[in-house]
Amino acid sequence: AARLGELIEAKVSFADDTVGADARAKAAALNEGEILVLENLRFDKREKKNDASFCEELASLADIYVNDAFGTAHRAHASTAGAAALLPSYAGFLLAGEVATLTGMLDAPNRPFVAILGGSKVSDKVGVIDALIDKADTIIIGGGMCFTFLLAQGKAVGTSLKEEEWVERAGAMIEKARAAGVKLLLPVDVVAADAFAEDARTQVCSADAIPADMMGLDIGPETEKIYAAAIAEGSTVFWNGPMGVFEMKAFEHGTRAVAEAVAANKAAATIIGGGDSVAAVNKFGLAGEMTFISTGGGASMELVEGKELPGVAALS
Repeated sequence: AARLGELIEAKVSFADDTVGADARAKAAALNEGEILVLENLRFDKREKKNDASFCEELASLADIYVNDAFGTAHRAHASTAGAAALLPSYAGFLLAGEVATLTGMLDAPNRPFVAILGGSKVSDKVGVIDALIDKADTIIIGGGMCFTFLLAQGKAVGTSLKEEEWVERAGAMIEKARAAGVKLLLPVDVVAADAFAEDARTQVCSADAIPADMMGLDIGPETEKIYAAAIAEGSTVFWNGPMGVFEMKAFEHGTRAVAEAVAANKAAATIIGGGDSVAAVNKFGLAGEMTFISTGGGASMELVEGKELPGVAALS
């Protein structure tokens, strides 16, 4: 609280509790222009349960409610949904900007609309991929989840991460994209390793011939070229999820190549959809080259998937 006060040049107090005597007394004593920071709301077990009594106690401290935490807007907690329903409630500038940018991207994108999706598991992104097949012109798949798609095409993926129970669904999404006229791009080569380690033995190999004792940990150089060319054609580019294990230097090149391709497309609206993609563009010093960087990983994905965000729905 003291540091926040220094940064914004205002009086900022801190309550030792969330809705107890200290919070109530300090809230009642606030003057115009002063701020009170409550103790971490999750210290109270009722917060995540969206408990009605806790919502009422929180609401009793205020006259209006403003939510500027887009990153938690997908959670139906007391502070994000319950308390908001009990007060005149409004979106803060950041939250309003996030919702406007992402819904605008989905409802009226400048075309071609290119979506880049990475990450480790198909199961985490299946709803997003499904939704984007209905919206995008090109979908680029990378990260660990690409191997489940490659497996659906009958390709040998060695010991790469794969979700056997999602192979059929991955195949169905490939067919859905084909039927819709959407380009769904998968790696044509990968950087394979004999262990999940920085110092592992590596080799570049065709995506349909990964050795039985090796795992793919990054996209390969030919795939980088194909993906970069597709990104360059986009007028709207959305990216969520790395192309490989970019935390390890040996397997960061694919993610770096995609980040550089997105940054190089100055004619496009480039939107980074939270999570590891934000960490990647920051790591490579490219954050300032993007049009918009979302602060919400899970919230961004649920909005793109078409789900209602409780923290937004509760606002009056």
